[in-house]
Amino acid sequence: MLDPQHNVLIRLLRSYADFQISDGTGGDAEAQANAVFVDPFAGIDLSTVDAATVSTMTTMRKAAESAETDDFNPQIDAASGDAADALQVGKIKNKVLKLTGEVQVLNIKIAQAQATGDDTSDLESQLADEQTKLTTNIATDTDNAGKTSQGVA
Repeated sequence: MLDPQHNVLIRLLRSYADFQISDGTGGDAEAQANAVFVDPFAGIDLSTVDAATVSTMTTMRKAAESAETDDFNPQIDAASGDAADALQVGKIKNKVLKLTGEVQVLNIKIAQAQATGDDTSDLESQLADEQTKLTTNIATDTDNAGKTSQGVA
């Protein structure tokens, strides 16, 4: 039988197109991003998450970041009107996804460092910065509730 941690890795390991949350409507990015990066860890001691899972999460976060810079930004620049607006709503949802992944990775690293007695001050500072960005983008997404959202995948 596979341990719960291994099952988390299997659930997480997907291409960007399979885990992106930007299509649909704005307003629910926090719950959608949590479903990808946080909910799979319910009931799991974060200090026990293996390196392969952290690596997978980092790869997924980087894929969301690449979608923002390589796809959303140029497509928004090239679009106008409703199409540009929908892409902008999608970009904010994507930012929530990216930042949720980053925050969860930092939470895991902090839990692991605390479990071994290592100093976590640098990680906690990074977490505070990323959490501030995440909170800002969640608020923007909430303001976009019901607006058409377009992804790039």
